Amino acid sequence: MNVQIGQRSLEMGGPYLTELRSSNDIMNDTEALRERLAEDGYLLIRGLHDRNQVLSARTEFLQSMQEMGRLDPAAPLEEGIIGGENKGAMWGKSADELKDSFPQFLNVVNSSKVMDFFERLLLGPALTYDYKWPRAVGHGGNTGAHYDIVYMGRGTKNVYTMWTPFGDTSLELGTLALCLGSQHFDKIKQTYGEMDVDRDNVATGWFSEDPVEIVDTFGGQWATTTFEAGDAIIFGMYMMHASLNNTTNRYRLSADTRYQLAVEPTDERWMGSKPKGHYAWGKTPPKTVDQARKEWGV
Repeated sequence: MNVQIGQRSLEMGGPYLTELRSSNDIMNDTEALRERLAEDGYLLIRGLHDRNQVLSARTEFLQSMQEMGRLDPAAPLEEGIIGGENKGAMWGKSADELKDSFPQFLNVVNSSKVMDFFERLLLGPALTYDYKWPRAVGHGGNTGAHYDIVYMGRGTKNVYTMWTPFGDTSLELGTLALCLGSQHFDKIKQTYGEMDVDRDNVATGWFSEDPVEIVDTFGGQWATTTFEAGDAIIFGMYMMHASLNNTTNRYRLSADTRYQLAVEPTDERWMGSKPKGHYAWGKTPPKTVDQARKEWGV
């Protein structure tokens, strides 16, 4: 099977793309989970969330899309069929700002099950960023390869992203893809990985839109999988990731949320009832990624 990442067509099981592995086999072994996270750079947990809660949250997002006129009015709401304008959506706000419209979503990503898991994984009381990043991706949409650290690196570097799909998500819908081994790309970490998009104003913040170029130049291999409602994947700030293109006529609904030890410093841009978020990025003409990479020598 071939899938699209940006302009590239990659064969599942070929030299550039493989399958993510589940960590459910070691779910009850905290030390084994910590070792695998250090070794693989990620943890794929099947059924981490309550499936029914995830599907209830999905309905909240689809109702919002319907109110915005972005769904096909002739199709059932639950199918999430894209309307004629093919416009996506991003509901990025704090939990306080989202709670009235998306309570089921918050019940999923802030659940005691999730927080207990991170407290066990991180060996101490955990907190989650107040700001959440739920989104709907339309036909043709995808995300370029990037480290999360460039967007949220002003506190501890030991922040973890949890990517949660809201609905059963096939490869064709545009699943998350990780570049295995990219947490060890020292040259990239020491250059691009030191960037701050508000300080440096580099367009998109993505390192590359070409997954093949990354593997051919720096090594590693891309990996993805199909997801079911309830599944989640967790990874650190230096895991290069992207998404497959959505090649269907349905919206891909997913969210990024962040977690860390409560005793460590936080990035103030993402905390509070009204986080300031990216306050400078894109406010003036940005530097291109190509220009920045030439300066970094990568």
